[in-house]
Amino acid sequence: MVENKKNNTTIMTDAQHSRLSLQVLTTTALVLPGLLNQPAQAAEDNNVDFQYSHYQEGKRDIYGYGLSGIEKLPQNLNPIEVDSVHGSGKFTLTDRIKFAFNYTQDTWSGATPIGTAPTIRNGNFPKSIRDSQGNVVAITGASPYAGNGSGLSDIFVDRKGNFYDVKYDSASNQYLPGLRNNQLTHVLSYASPETRKQGDFKLTYEWDSASIDVGGGISIENDYESRFGNVGGRFDFNQKQTTFNWGLSYTNSDTTATLDPDALPFINTEMYDNDAFYMPTHAPSGYIESTYTTDEFDQISRTSAVLHGNRQDWGSHLGLTQVLDKDSLASIDLSYTRSTGYLANPYKVVYGHVATFDPGQEIAITNLYGRSASSSLLEIRPDERNLFNWHLGYDRYIEPLDAAFHFDYSFAHDDWNINAHTFEADWVQPLGAGWTVTPRIRYYSQSAADFYTTAIYKLDDYIKDADGNVVGTKPIQEFPKHYSSDQRLSGFGTLSGGVTVEKQFRKGVSLETGFEYYTHQGSLKIGGGGEQAFADYDYWVANAALKVNLGALNTSGAGHEGHDVHHHYHSNAPAGVMFDHTLPKVGDFMAGYRYMRSDQQGDMHSGNNSVGLDTVNTIGCDGKPCAVTPKFMSMNMHMLDLMYAPTDWLTLMLMPQWMDMEMKMTPNDKFQFIDIGHGGHSTIHAHQTGGIGDTGMYALFKAFEHPNHQLTVSLGGTAPTGDVDIVLRKTAMNPVYDQKIHYGMQLGSGTWDFKPALTYTGELDNFLWGAQTNATVRLEGKNESGYRLGDIFQGSVWGGYN
Repeated sequence: MVENKKNNTTIMTDAQHSRLSLQVLTTTALVLPGLLNQPAQAAEDNNVDFQYSHYQEGKRDIYGYGLSGIEKLPQNLNPIEVDSVHGSGKFTLTDRIKFAFNYTQDTWSGATPIGTAPTIRNGNFPKSIRDSQGNVVAITGASPYAGNGSGLSDIFVDRKGNFYDVKYDSASNQYLPGLRNNQLTHVLSYASPETRKQGDFKLTYEWDSASIDVGGGISIENDYESRFGNVGGRFDFNQKQTTFNWGLSYTNSDTTATLDPDALPFINTEMYDNDAFYMPTHAPSGYIESTYTTDEFDQISRTSAVLHGNRQDWGSHLGLTQVLDKDSLASIDLSYTRSTGYLANPYKVVYGHVATFDPGQEIAITNLYGRSASSSLLEIRPDERNLFNWHLGYDRYIEPLDAAFHFDYSFAHDDWNINAHTFEADWVQPLGAGWTVTPRIRYYSQSAADFYTTAIYKLDDYIKDADGNVVGTKPIQEFPKHYSSDQRLSGFGTLSGGVTVEKQFRKGVSLETGFEYYTHQGSLKIGGGGEQAFADYDYWVANAALKVNLGALNTSGAGHEGHDVHHHYHSNAPAGVMFDHTLPKVGDFMAGYRYMRSDQQGDMHSGNNSVGLDTVNTIGCDGKPCAVTPKFMSMNMHMLDLMYAPTDWLTLMLMPQWMDMEMKMTPNDKFQFIDIGHGGHSTIHAHQTGGIGDTGMYALFKAFEHPNHQLTVSLGGTAPTGDVDIVLRKTAMNPVYDQKIHYGMQLGSGTWDFKPALTYTGELDNFLWGAQTNATVRLEGKNESGYRLGDIFQGSVWGGYN
């Protein structure tokens, strides 16, 4: 059981328990690509792994008022997608001491549900095209409303919480309840790109029949930071046929979430508020600090709110692995996690409905709940959770087919009343010539948390005296203490299937790629009773991994031949220079990793002159005032060099890359923002992007070769695999829907680019030198976002002494 600490959802993941296996099983790739964020594991072999993965959700169905009444609306928001890069290493420090580390970085963005609402509430407010007379002629999409987006002040509800369509009665000139309508829909809001970085390590000391390890790590993102440590070990007995595993862990996490300023007037936060104006009646573990401003009419309004929360997680694990015979083993594990503190999601709301009934009245008008016409409430979850997970595993080597079969079952239960079952199986089949294929299937089902709900109600009866005057109210139903409409706490099932393909090269290098497709449906829940179809969606995960066994590399290049190979692979160019050498022999394969970081900060310039912040704010944006001024920008780029020599004069090179960027800005307090429904300025002044960049493909030629001089020609370019249409969510700082982020923070050029290079290197005794000229020529007039970057021509020279 692995828990997403930020979103606090129960999710069963692959490879949730470490496996001990027979020697015959370890040759068949038990670990599949795509299993990120697992604790670092010590291993017998020294190895380094790199992996990229992409998670993509399908578009969800949303509903609201269209041209023909309530209908399915066009989905104009891109669904959630996550790009991840993962690197790990395992090293033997001494005969008994092992060290391992993991680094993971992922960037996500897209449309995510903020809550669940009745469709008649019109939480997905339609975006429309109107004709010259102002009549709506087409619906193009929808915008999220945390309040009542119906255009009506009220909707109707009965004593049991059923909703009713609103109809206008011209005779009485008022709105009356129509037909019962309990159709629900997710209210989707777009999240701008956000990056998470996580690193962890593990140090292991091994005896002949036992080991102990300690580890720790940290995970950081804009609004969440988590620090964790762990200790564990194993004992082998029964002639190493039986292994006992144990582990303890502790995690401390802080949430610092800035709530959307645009939504603040429509969200009731009083249970979390911790200020002079509003105090909670029963506060959950988190609290909100707010900033207020006073306008010229002495009206006080809230301009920002930051939710703070802390949580702690204690975990324990016990496991037993037993060799059954020479070809099979079984395992059983039990884990327990206790979580306390702020366990909610700061970006999820629940829609509240308040109504008061006259005596004998069955259907009443609902009032907007809370202060400032708020009609939704930040979710509140219990501040304690106790989670148990049982796991059974079976691994079998099928000797006639030289294959391995794995089956796992897990059952999880917590005091939130979530019961979860996971069944998964895979078949690892070697095909010869270093190829292995692994198909797999997985089924998951969970029941809903006992505080999961699609709506909350405060319903009362009027108490009247003999003259019909109201003298009080009597409660029918109150708001519960805890509530959440996060679909991940609902009852549902998922079914997935996937395949992994691995190619093992000589010298300890292997490449893997995998794909898995999931369907998430309430109807797939065991026993039925899952969430309605409005919450169904599909998603897929694709990944690719490069694995290098350092031990195999060391043994394959021993002796004089190994020394000769090292000499020919040596490059005298600086780290930032590429395309400076080819591989020496036919059939050679090389894998390399490059990392580059770029920072930009300091004074702003107009021409050659430094200018102050006031000048930039006044005229810096094309002669007009600026809303914000750039303060800092950073870029991190991770690149893989995959090289293969089909001949002794030609080397082919593939260079995928992953990048992330961050920009921080200083707001201009004097800038007049476009009125979007409330006063004040947004405090959001930073944004991030990240994901796969453009992919390079090159051919390197030996134009001239001499013992002391070499000339290399590189011809190739990049394919536009990096996104150039990343958008920011709508805020006061960015009042335009679907506004693309500026091209400096897009992930690629968006065009096919030709990138030739000519490199000369020389050496004499202990001296070395070189020079390179290269270019980037855009082969298209513009990309899909309507712009084109400029061409680049540059040269480099270097020298050195060994």
